[in-house]
Amino acid sequence: MTNKERIGKIIFYFDEILPSAHCELNYSKPYELVIAVMLSAQTTDKSVNRVTEVLFSKYPSLEALANCSFEEVFEIIKTLGLAKTKAQNVIKIAKMLIEQYDSNVPNSQEELMKLPGVGRKTSNVVRGELYNEPVIAVDTHVERVSKRLYLAAINDTPLDVELKLLKLVSKERRVLFHHQMIHFGRYNCVSQRPKCDECKLKDICRHYSKR
Repeated sequence: MTNKERIGKIIFYFDEILPSAHCELNYSKPYELVIAVMLSAQTTDKSVNRVTEVLFSKYPSLEALANCSFEEVFEIIKTLGLAKTKAQNVIKIAKMLIEQYDSNVPNSQEELMKLPGVGRKTSNVVRGELYNEPVIAVDTHVERVSKRLYLAAINDTPLDVELKLLKLVSKERRVLFHHQMIHFGRYNCVSQRPKCDECKLKDICRHYSKR
């Protein structure tokens, strides 16, 4: 099977089971998405949504977040992993967006990655979600699924995976495909005990072939 045939089969199946996959982080303002994605590192979207509901309600503007104390933010997000660092980043991001970007979220990868706690994955999520940029963010789910379905090699880095997916997926498909990969990895092709028996991709799956 060629790579073109492989990705075609994967996209066809994803469109069948995940036609409307979307970002599961709750936000109502662009800067809230930046903060929510930053907070989601090494934790679940559900956990982030629980704390951001409180955080964004109590501090409903960038100015409010920029002027609150570390202790106030930490108390709200303390259930998340790396909470101390993330609490500092919340305040720093708010201040930087106000002082350097006129309270707007930049759409360039370089500018986004200047924000505390924002790496390549987070910047790609933001660019795809807010600005519909043709990017693919590689988190643990996307990386796992890509390697299991032979879209990437076992030893590939997240950047390797990203570059390979960009070559395989057309620009107009990338944002949706990114969300489909995340949903598939989160709910179907999970790390432990993936639901292989009900999956129509098991015939092209590295994990299933080794069972």
